[in-house]
Amino acid sequence: MTPESPALQDARQIAEDVLFPAALEVDAAERVPDSHLDLLAERGFYGLAASQELATLDVGDLASVLRLIEVLASGCLTTTFVWIQHHGVLNAAETTKNRNLRENYLSDLLAGKRRGGIALASALRTGPAPLRASPVVGGYLLEGTAPWFTGWGMVDSLLVAGRNSEDTLIFAMLDVAETDTLHAEPLDLMAVRASGTVTLRFNRHFVPRDRIASTVPQADFLKGDSSSVRFNGALALGVAGRAIALLGDDAGGLPGELDATRSKLVTATDEELSEVRAQASELAMRAASAAAVHHGSRSVLPGSHAQRLVREATFLLLFGSRPSIKTALLNRLTAPREPA
Repeated sequence: MTPESPALQDARQIAEDVLFPAALEVDAAERVPDSHLDLLAERGFYGLAASQELATLDVGDLASVLRLIEVLASGCLTTTFVWIQHHGVLNAAETTKNRNLRENYLSDLLAGKRRGGIALASALRTGPAPLRASPVVGGYLLEGTAPWFTGWGMVDSLLVAGRNSEDTLIFAMLDVAETDTLHAEPLDLMAVRASGTVTLRFNRHFVPRDRIASTVPQADFLKGDSSSVRFNGALALGVAGRAIALLGDDAGGLPGELDATRSKLVTATDEELSEVRAQASELAMRAASAAAVHHGSRSVLPGSHAQRLVREATFLLLFGSRPSIKTALLNRLTAPREPA
């Protein structure tokens, strides 16, 4: 067995000693405690997505990175869900050719002194863009909605993607603040309610050119989006792993499925990834359902980890999906089964 990196050992300690004991309290709260996010910053976890030259953690290979995300999610999905959004902003600040963004934001993003979230619906959707970016003198105007943004009230920077008339994505890094032209509407989610997830509405919101991180054809962006699919799959494996732990000796073949899916998530090609992501989400749903049955009727009551995990697993069936993932999930969920 390959020894765990110090970073992964640290993540396991945080998950078991801090996140999981508080998970039910966070599930019922209005926001993730500052102490949770501060602890992740102090231990260097906000620099997870940085290149080797700037890394604040010695995590190792992709398998170790995904395992770290899985371990944190097994402690508290809500906290991990807020934290994981940050890495899209960090990556944009590190790779941008915009000196203003790199020089003024990168070091604080690496340290977790400045924290970020992403609103990328226009990047991921085909068809009409929910958020349009129109060039004007000195920058762009954003018009429309970003249906999902996580971390409102807990993060400082917003990486948003608008799409122009030529299907080019305009990635802008904004300060998280409500203005006359930017409004946030809270969403009442079935799970991770403390994540500060909102819909953002832009009304001719001006973005100066020095806040533009990059411009990328949408087709090119989608070709390179496999990392986020793997990361989201790791979240589902974290929920599955916690449910399996609650099952104990009644887990049956689920631990073996978890190990196999974990390996596939690392090795899957881009063409295989949608199926593996669907496999991870379906496994989380089955494991959480089994944990609820194992714990009996008390699982329907507030304050039950099994009830929380069922809601979180359902959320992860739907969050961060793509048409190919949806198709793969429906095929798995509706496949005919032999009668008992």
